[in-house]
Amino acid sequence: MGTSTVNSGEQVDRQSRILDAAMDLLSRHGISGVSMRAVAREAGVALGLVNYYYDDKATLIRAALRRVDEHDLLLVAPDPSLAPDEQLRMALRRVAGADLLTTRYLSLRLHLWALAQADEDYAQINAAAFDRYIDGVAALISNARPGMPWEECRARASDIVVIQNGMWLTSLLGVDKEAIRRSISRTEEIAFAPLRGRNSDSHGALQEH
Repeated sequence: MGTSTVNSGEQVDRQSRILDAAMDLLSRHGISGVSMRAVAREAGVALGLVNYYYDDKATLIRAALRRVDEHDLLLVAPDPSLAPDEQLRMALRRVAGADLLTTRYLSLRLHLWALAQADEDYAQINAAAFDRYIDGVAALISNARPGMPWEECRARASDIVVIQNGMWLTSLLGVDKEAIRRSISRTEEIAFAPLRGRNSDSHGALQEH
């Protein structure tokens, strides 16, 4: 059993290393820089091992999209040790973490978004991931603002994601810490804005978006 556990761990490590290599190549060179042979070379493994875990380049790209999806969901994962309003604030600030505002990560996201526009299969994966992330933000808003209709929570989450994506994209040109701080403050304003009556501006300050 001990040997089996070690072998299982080694397999997970190798597969993860291969996927990391594919994502690194994609972030640096785009889809044209990703091939099974290039990934094997980048990961320092035999080509046969890459083919063992992933059927082709498309399978690798789908795996990369799912890895980013998993990472995004961690950004909005609830933390029971915090009060609901603090959970929401932490999640909104987490998107500006130093590990995210790097050229490698932001470039990777940009290439994956571009691929989603060019391929229907990738587009469906990306759209599903996008919905899951918005639902995650909306759930945090709902917990922090009891009684707010779910439609309103999700509308606010959608506006917040527009700001977050814009912040990530513009950070590729250079991280402006003050602009990032203002962007995060704006997302907090959207999340915590008072709920207005149905006969007035239903989204409050969100209408300017």
